[in-house]
Amino acid sequence: MFRALFRLVLLVVILVAGAAFFLGWWSLDTLRERTGVADRPLGTTGQIDTAKAREVGAQVGEKTAVAAAEAQSALAQGTLTAKIKSKMALDDLVRARSINVDTSGGVATLTGTVSSEAERQRALQLARETNGVTSVVDRLVVR
Repeated sequence: MFRALFRLVLLVVILVAGAAFFLGWWSLDTLRERTGVADRPLGTTGQIDTAKAREVGAQVGEKTAVAAAEAQSALAQGTLTAKIKSKMALDDLVRARSINVDTSGGVATLTGTVSSEAERQRALQLARETNGVTSVVDRLVVR
């Protein structure tokens, strides 16, 4: 019953809107006349300060360059972290899920718990052998 009532209301709304459109009560021209933008040109009028536009453009360009450099740095750090984690995941001795790897400017920090000293040494070795790593900070705990 609810569906039938909903369909009926929807049909009535569509018929009223169609009749209003085709009879001219509602159209784009009448909307333009009511709002007063029928023949008004769009755009700017007057003089444009080109020096100010160049200055703003230079500021936008500088901010874009800084943001691009930051994004490139973040991407490089993420790539380095992924390389180290994938090496650990492929190694049979290291349980990579229990080791967290953070990188910042070529410095890799390993935190977490490992089950043996051999696993700790292997995780540190894998991190040191990764291209792009300049030093490794060891915060691993043997349990």
